[in-house]
Amino acid sequence: MNTITSSIFLILMLLTFPMALSFTNVTKHIDFPNYVTSCIKYAFFISLIPLSSFFNSNTELMITNWHWITIGSMKLSLSLKIDFFSIIFLPVALYVTWSIMEFSMWYMHSDPYLNRFIKYLLLFLITMLILTTANNLFQLFIGWEGVGIMSFLLIGWWFSRADANTAALQAILYNRIGDIGFILTMAWLCTKANSWDLQQVFMTSHPNMIPLMGLLIAATGKSAQFGLHPWLPSAMEGPTPVSALLHSSTMVVAGVFLLIRFHPLISDNSTILTAMLCLGAMTTLFTAICALTQNDIKKIVAFSTSSQLGLMMVTLGINQPYLAFLHICTHAFFKAMLFMCSGSIIHSLNDEQDIRKMGGLAKAMPFTTSCLTIGSLALTGMPFLTGFYSKDLIIEAANTCYTNAWALLITLVATSMTAVYSMRIIYFVLMTKPRFPAPISINENNPLLMNPIKRLALGSIAAGFFISYNIPPTTVQVMTMPWYLKTTALMVTITGFIIALELNNLTNKLLPTKPSPANSFSTSLGYFPTILHRALPMKTLNSSFKTALTLLDLIWLEKAIPKVTSTLHSLTSSTLSNQKGLVKLYFLSFLITLLSIPMLLMI
Repeated sequence: MNTITSSIFLILMLLTFPMALSFTNVTKHIDFPNYVTSCIKYAFFISLIPLSSFFNSNTELMITNWHWITIGSMKLSLSLKIDFFSIIFLPVALYVTWSIMEFSMWYMHSDPYLNRFIKYLLLFLITMLILTTANNLFQLFIGWEGVGIMSFLLIGWWFSRADANTAALQAILYNRIGDIGFILTMAWLCTKANSWDLQQVFMTSHPNMIPLMGLLIAATGKSAQFGLHPWLPSAMEGPTPVSALLHSSTMVVAGVFLLIRFHPLISDNSTILTAMLCLGAMTTLFTAICALTQNDIKKIVAFSTSSQLGLMMVTLGINQPYLAFLHICTHAFFKAMLFMCSGSIIHSLNDEQDIRKMGGLAKAMPFTTSCLTIGSLALTGMPFLTGFYSKDLIIEAANTCYTNAWALLITLVATSMTAVYSMRIIYFVLMTKPRFPAPISINENNPLLMNPIKRLALGSIAAGFFISYNIPPTTVQVMTMPWYLKTTALMVTITGFIIALELNNLTNKLLPTKPSPANSFSTSLGYFPTILHRALPMKTLNSSFKTALTLLDLIWLEKAIPKVTSTLHSLTSSTLSNQKGLVKLYFLSFLITLLSIPMLLMI
């Protein structure tokens, strides 16, 4: 127990010390990026101590060591929950971040603010670890908001680009919508459960739908589920190391992790489970369709992340939180590696991201080609790679539970599409003939590039086996599943690969034609950004403008005062005036006046 506690505090000290150092002038005299990378590396090796201790003794603990404040009868303390989820997630996050930090030193070497960039990445990791180890909702909320604000700063890193600023704003605004749900849950639990500590919250039997819906809205915003998903592909405007960290072990998995953390409350409520299942199924299918026709290599990988998050939500919907957590851990390795391989290719081709302008890189970049292929196969769930151990189990669990038939069907369709867009990347980027200009210098022998990708390739091959071996239940189950259900996921994936290969080969012989409606739907991201970001605001602004014009200009400034006044004057003058237009009468009145004056004078 003491070993775990001291190891956790040592890790926290190792991560926070460079942050404190960054506010002094010492960073000018040391290699700060290298120093931070070394701290994360040592923190990873130390994190293996509580991991091995947990696997041996299966002990979980809570550390409460500082009283913050007492609000009424509610006591807030600094409390860490070192349980199954946080102990396993900690080394995974540190291992992936270590590799990304090293890759950043190569990718961002010419950036004048590299030290600040590395500091932001480190703070991103720290806020995610605060979120995963929090034992109360207030502390969790600090980590939750922390990853949100760090994503804003990192996505908009190249702030002189309008698209980067727009993407950063989009990320923070969509997450604000999710935060409303989180705050709603906190407010409800504060009034009803009178506590934010997780143990006391879990003792609340059969909670109301309000806090559970709040949690689901929060997870929808943070984990980019259908409806609040457009910020995730837009986040590709940030540097590639940011995309790798954002999509692998921080930010986007925070929403799913929140629902995993609250699974004791959610598992008893069938309504919220059904909502999660349907939401996840829609997300995984819609984003897989969007990925099919994208031409930006980073956007394809981004949509694949959103699709995998949908799959995690489906897993939570069938009440399998441990499986969803396993997929979070395995997904981190190959997703970070896919982004880093993409970054290597983009950097080598003079910042070219269009897969139509690549091709034939298998001979020019053999190392990156091998790792990109391993990552793509792990993503599709090929046997004995990391993705297989979680993805295959998820499809099996969905096949053998009493789930919605349509939710299961569209999840399987989305699984086949994963193979399609992964095959599309491999075909257009690595195979066929080169389609890029000749004078491009390709050099992938830099150790700052090769070592981190090698480590993640090793994780993409072996990590799934080691993690899945320790995910409950560890006992071997009696298999009563027919062979065709057992091999469903594999068959669907292989079918997707074959169809994709045939379609890709056909593209060499097709004549240019007008895009089909299905192609336009996928390319335009289901018309979602057009409707949500252009049509609706334009309609709203137009109606507001017309309403303001009609109410203010026409009614108030024209009709209410000037026209009413003039009309009133006209009516008044016409009613009260004795001018009737009778000339003889007027002359007679003049004559009477002329005659009356002398008569008055005579008197």
